Amino acid sequence: MEFLSDPIKVIYEWLMLTFTGWGWAGWVSSLVINLLAIVGFISAIMVLDILLVWVERKVVARFQDRLGPNRVGPFGIFQPFPDIIKLILKEDITPEGADRVPFNLAPILSLGSVLFLWAVVPLASRIYGVDLNVALLYLVAAGSIGTLSIIMAGWASNNKYALLGAYRMVANMISYEIPMVVALLIPTVLAGSMSLKTITEAQSTNGGVWFVLVSPLGALIFLIAAIAELGRSPFDLNEGESEIVSGYHIEYSGMKFGLFYAGELLHAFTFGGFVAALFFGGWHGPWAEQYPLLGAFYFVAKAMFGYWVIMWVKYTVPRIRIDHMLAFNWKFLTPLAFALLMVTAVVHRVLLDVPTWLYVAGMFLSNVILVWITVEMLRAQARREREAKASAQLAAAD
Repeated sequence: MEFLSDPIKVIYEWLMLTFTGWGWAGWVSSLVINLLAIVGFISAIMVLDILLVWVERKVVARFQDRLGPNRVGPFGIFQPFPDIIKLILKEDITPEGADRVPFNLAPILSLGSVLFLWAVVPLASRIYGVDLNVALLYLVAAGSIGTLSIIMAGWASNNKYALLGAYRMVANMISYEIPMVVALLIPTVLAGSMSLKTITEAQSTNGGVWFVLVSPLGALIFLIAAIAELGRSPFDLNEGESEIVSGYHIEYSGMKFGLFYAGELLHAFTFGGFVAALFFGGWHGPWAEQYPLLGAFYFVAKAMFGYWVIMWVKYTVPRIRIDHMLAFNWKFLTPLAFALLMVTAVVHRVLLDVPTWLYVAGMFLSNVILVWITVEMLRAQARREREAKASAQLAAAD
């Protein structure tokens, strides 16, 4: 029964007794246990990544009215394993003239940057890596390593298409990290902390209100910025097949390409987890406090839902032009994010001491009013543009 209430503590104490019983020093035993925990957690994440390959292929098949993998194993669930074997057996090619060190390091950093993020993700009340008081800042910093890996891959490949894809990613990074950081500040304001654990716990207090009900617009802005950071459609200009023939990883083959692909899938699921932790209560659910393993199940289910939404957008919305992408961010998304942050901070302070239902209603209504003002401003701008265009056509006709 104690294992169900605190599994990490039980496993730690059992291993500590085992290793000290072998005559190991306490600090050596603690170090080995931590290393085993890291290796075990990374192994679990990589097994999940293999499952995500199957999930993604089945989901896109349904969107495109196909069956997807259905031969290897029941419902094709073992299909990723022959794919991995195929990637391992493929010839590892390094282009002539490539800078070998950054070329070979880029796919490792691409996957590693995603694994770093899981250090601060609270899977359950007592299952988490580390409770950083600046976890959201760590999220932005560690996520940027993945962008650096793409730049390294494009630059080191000695290929113009790869370099163009990397430069597109730089533009994407500079643009959409700004609304993402601003959107991250909204849960910080609501919870009074940048710790993911504290933010998750704040959504169980005061009546257990998820932040998506308090700031639905903030959740939407974060989701859009996250998809852009992932480089997924409609923001996949860093690997636009129709223009730059796969972009930054065009020169990669075998498992080096496989690491990029695995990193992309796991990154999408990781952002689904962050959406769950920041806005959907994280691991909270019935009996999650008493049974942390059940809380971990709730978290993974919510993260999978966020991942499905990201897939839904990817396989539904077509790619946009880079000038439209940048204009959408700088002229619309970034100003809206800053406006939402200011409105959230003011309304949150005004309604801080009112009953929970009134607080939630007031915060939600502030989001609705901001959306209505934004829509009216866009309609007025579109009307002015139509009138200016009509005037220009009349002048040309005269």
